[in-house]
Amino acid sequence: MDVSSLSVSPFLPMVGWSAVLLIVHVLLQAFTTSAEASKTLGASWNPGPRDVDFSPSGKVAGRAARASANFRETYPAFVALALALVLKGDASGWGITGAWLWFACRVAYIPLYLAGVAYVRSLAWVLSMIGLTMMLLALVF
Repeated sequence: MDVSSLSVSPFLPMVGWSAVLLIVHVLLQAFTTSAEASKTLGASWNPGPRDVDFSPSGKVAGRAARASANFRETYPAFVALALALVLKGDASGWGITGAWLWFACRVAYIPLYLAGVAYVRSLAWVLSMIGLTMMLLALVF
């Protein structure tokens, strides 16, 4: 296998963009939790040793934390499938279509969850799982 051909795989930029999405989740969770904790425990909680355990109770910070946890449940599978498809190739095109579906739905999931939009948020999650399934099928068939 020619290594230079691997570098042109469309999955590699997808892995990079997915890392950006992970960073967005982490920062969103951190900023919303810190803002809430500062109001409750004072401004010294965030830069301090955080000896007092704090779980966000506000809507936005709680939603950001749950959305981040939800993302991190499927993220390892996405990265593994994407990298495996880099090595195998994606002759059918189903893999890259699934990767884009997963990514677009995970991007849409953030504002839907933060705004508390029911059903549509769940639909975005289901579609993201369909995207992972498409990637898996492209890998094994």
